[in-house]
Amino acid sequence: MTGRRVAADGQGPRAAVARLTGWRVVWERAFSGAVTEAGLEDGRVVVVKRGESPGAVRAEATGLAWLAAAGAVRVPAVRGRDEDWLVTERVVTGTPDRDAAVAFGRDLAALHAAGAPAFGAGPPGGHEDAYIGAAPMRNVPEADWPPWYAEHRVLPYLRRAVDSGTMRPGEAGVVEEVCARLPELAGPPEPPARLHGDLWNGNVLWAADGRVRLIDPAAHGGHRETDLAMLSLFGCPHLDLVLAGYQEARPLADGWRRRTALHQLFPLLVHAVLFGRGYALQTLATARAALAG
Repeated sequence: MTGRRVAADGQGPRAAVARLTGWRVVWERAFSGAVTEAGLEDGRVVVVKRGESPGAVRAEATGLAWLAAAGAVRVPAVRGRDEDWLVTERVVTGTPDRDAAVAFGRDLAALHAAGAPAFGAGPPGGHEDAYIGAAPMRNVPEADWPPWYAEHRVLPYLRRAVDSGTMRPGEAGVVEEVCARLPELAGPPEPPARLHGDLWNGNVLWAADGRVRLIDPAAHGGHRETDLAMLSLFGCPHLDLVLAGYQEARPLADGWRRRTALHQLFPLLVHAVLFGRGYALQTLATARAALAG
């Protein structure tokens, strides 16, 4: 590398990048919210993100490292971080490709197969209090998926939705019934999988080199069908091919399509709390679908 290393003064993304990488920023461009793209004096381009809550940067960085350690899916390299800022390499994106979709499915299966110590186990170096996007999420390890999913994912956000008025008290019963019946609805037992944890399409980058990169994880040990259900919740290019690649590498248990609604309850409840009544109604419809099987 060539260029002049400098010390950073001041605050903001430009100063954070200089402080954490040792290189002067020659240009910057805001993406949205707390995310900025920055060009370094040595010619590299990085993305800098400010944590929206205490501990958010640590949670994201440890999650990226844990996913990368599986040697399966690809993630952007971390170029530097502190308690407030995370600097990663910039991913040059291209057009979603059919071959890349199949390869992504295989890579995702390999990530899940890397496993986790328990359901709810967080990445090494992470805290119990983690995040899914800007929303809090607790990583509390347990041996069995159904009670863990109910107690530490669905019910906390159901209570928040009711307390905020987004969901009416009389409506909560259908979701509570799903939680009560989870042992019979969950399908065959699965070992804890190493999950991305927030695998909606916006966190799937179709890189120009033909391989997918995953960003913004809410990584933890969970049920592997959860990541796949999240991919289908908000749409993913070539999802049928992603699933075909996954099934080729590590076939899912019979009935997995019927269980998709079950695994979508948590992200929908998070959206209901953050974004309002429309998602509460979608949650209720999804809970009824989960009960119908």
